[in-house]
Amino acid sequence: MKIEGTVVAMVTPFTEDDVVDEAGLRENINYLIENGVDGLLVAGTTGESATITHEEQRRMIDILVDEVNGRVRTVAGAGSNSSREAMGLVEYAEDAGADAALVITPYYNKPQPHGLIEHYTMLEEAADIPLIIYNVPSRTGTDIDVDTVAELAKLDGIIGIKEASPDLDKVSMLRSRLMDLGLDDFTVLSGNDNLTLPMISMGAEGVISVVANVDPARMSRLVNEALSGDFGSAMKTHYELYSLMKVLFIESNPVPVKEALNMMGRPAGHVRMPLAPLQDANRERLMMVLEELALI
Repeated sequence: MKIEGTVVAMVTPFTEDDVVDEAGLRENINYLIENGVDGLLVAGTTGESATITHEEQRRMIDILVDEVNGRVRTVAGAGSNSSREAMGLVEYAEDAGADAALVITPYYNKPQPHGLIEHYTMLEEAADIPLIIYNVPSRTGTDIDVDTVAELAKLDGIIGIKEASPDLDKVSMLRSRLMDLGLDDFTVLSGNDNLTLPMISMGAEGVISVVANVDPARMSRLVNEALSGDFGSAMKTHYELYSLMKVLFIESNPVPVKEALNMMGRPAGHVRMPLAPLQDANRERLMMVLEELALI
């Protein structure tokens, strides 16, 4: 199993009654596939995993697998700061037929490196679904180190990492360690849209992207150009998208991306509290960028 290319970290659309907009989710799935993405992720950070219920999470995994129907890779968000809860979500993702499960490093409780090894080893042994480690220290308070990732990469069921640390030297250290260990099949995916191009130049094989919710065709083009070695074209596409990459994080994700989709007339709706709507000044900045890219 290989997860590579452009995987979209999908928003969770809500209705005015604050329930998951299942029809809107299906509409977004088809729109993204039609615009050339390689995979779709539900119930990640961008999907507001912190404020959806487990019932909603399981339902979205079912919808994803059903609507995609084998056309692209399906990835289920399945992490928790409780190992037992994470195991239940991973097992559900496997039973639902997802291609892989994305498992965030446990947050708030800040496990030690050997605790992380025990956590992921337990999940790997509990189910046959391929697992992708998700490292996002800005949100979790834990930055999984290269030694720990390299140890986990030896497990057959752990196939890659979504690396959302801004430390590019860490990416080089990790790729070097993996090559030394003969673990070249272990996939590194960028977790930051704006660092996708340099990370691919260092050996990453794609991105789990927020930007691709808004401009899936152009983000897919950037990734495909870089993966094919056409870094001149990829650099041009990177700078076409750079203002969008920045403005979508002008406030906490997914506040700006959901507002962008609303402006575009795509299913998104509100963000759940305690997140709040985009401030007016930032809304104007977002609108300007979308207009410049002819997205609205």
